[in-house]
Amino acid sequence: MRDKSAYKLNAEAVLKEPKNLAQYIDHTLLKPDAQVGDIERLCDQAIQFSFKAVCVNPDRVATAFSKLKNSQVLIASVVGFPLGSHLTEVKCRETELAVLAGANEIDMVLNIGWLKEKLYADVSNDIARVVSAAGAKQKVKVIFETGLLSQDEIRIACKLSEDAGGHFVKTSTGFLGRGASLDDVHTMFDSISKQTEIKASGGIR
Repeated sequence: MRDKSAYKLNAEAVLKEPKNLAQYIDHTLLKPDAQVGDIERLCDQAIQFSFKAVCVNPDRVATAFSKLKNSQVLIASVVGFPLGSHLTEVKCRETELAVLAGANEIDMVLNIGWLKEKLYADVSNDIARVVSAAGAKQKVKVIFETGLLSQDEIRIACKLSEDAGGHFVKTSTGFLGRGASLDDVHTMFDSISKQTEIKASGGIR
């Protein structure tokens, strides 16, 4: 089990200064009824509060890019969202188009059915090909939907994601299951190396 003491100290330092905390937040709007004006407000808020990134659906990346191109705010886009069951080729093309439109980060959904069927080679290939499609400069976050997984499945998903080149492991889409839990985050923390980061999402306020 990894030593959490250094991370606890870092978290305490972050919480002392709200602007530091803002740099850990992806300001997100993935609702299917979101319109251009909603995305523009999201971006304005991200600039105002110095959030790390906005996270939007692929068809809204261009709008976000036009609002944020002169700011420090990054753009994340979801891929294979929210079920993870898209064909790998579709996920790859979706990734390529999102990057072309200005996305700096890709939040892809792991194929949950494959993981539960123990089709680990297919899960790994799915992630690795999206990482390749994103390119060297873009980070890829792998969404597990932890509310639908056992703790052992979360551990396996962490190893598969890290070995396939994923930069982050992420708890959930916010659309299915129960969202993030502290137990899930602890399990993920203990299942990855220091090179891989964690994004907690779903039900966080």
